[in-house]
Amino acid sequence: MTRPTLRIALLHLAPIPGALARNRHLVTSAIIKAARHGAGWIMTPELAVSGYTFADTLGTDWIEPQPGQWMSRIGRLAACHRVTIFLSHPERQAPSTRLYNSLFAIGPDGQVAGRHRKINALRVGSEAWSTPGTEATTVRVAPFGSVGLLICADAYTPEIAVSLKRQQAKVLVSSAAWAPGLHGPNGEWERCTKETGLPLFVCNRTGKDRTLDFRHAESVVAQDGRRLLSLACERSAIFMIDWNLTTGALADPNARRILL
Repeated sequence: MTRPTLRIALLHLAPIPGALARNRHLVTSAIIKAARHGAGWIMTPELAVSGYTFADTLGTDWIEPQPGQWMSRIGRLAACHRVTIFLSHPERQAPSTRLYNSLFAIGPDGQVAGRHRKINALRVGSEAWSTPGTEATTVRVAPFGSVGLLICADAYTPEIAVSLKRQQAKVLVSSAAWAPGLHGPNGEWERCTKETGLPLFVCNRTGKDRTLDFRHAESVVAQDGRRLLSLACERSAIFMIDWNLTTGALADPNARRILL
């Protein structure tokens, strides 16, 4: 029987650019803690394992086809705790040399249920390493069935969310590394929900990167053209929210914050 409430953990983390071992430990520890607090879904921010501006210090030779060895371990963790994990991780498309900024959905069986490659990837600066994706992607994930995936600025183009709606998506999920300020989010997430009628869960990040300050960046729950929750923390934290599957609304208007 489907549970009436889904607990969703937004891993509002502060990855360090290029610090793979440190960031992977942070992600793994946060997943375990979220699962132990009853999360059924666990979401990571954009480029959680590498940091947003990793390419200048780390390069891209380390990026491999996915699921690689570490992602396979995360899959086993998902299976052990019977959770769904939305994991942001760069990937290489074999046998080509194309690199993508991708979001993977890993089911409670430990297998990759699907992936989305960021469409609105910047062609200069910190995202110049990545090839833009070409297709809006839905994956089949319990308990909603079809889930639409976005990465950060994919919300900037309403047509992407509308395409996910046409593919029978019942809810939208987005990883993000979107700092506030001049080019920060300005109603894009709310517009996605207004255009589609679908709720949207956004897992943003925190901390300072090489060129951007995310300490006041917000993870967001939006529905019907407005924000239901805006969640920020200057250090790594987990935000736990409860979603009522029967009413399609927040079961609790507040989120629980767990510091890491």
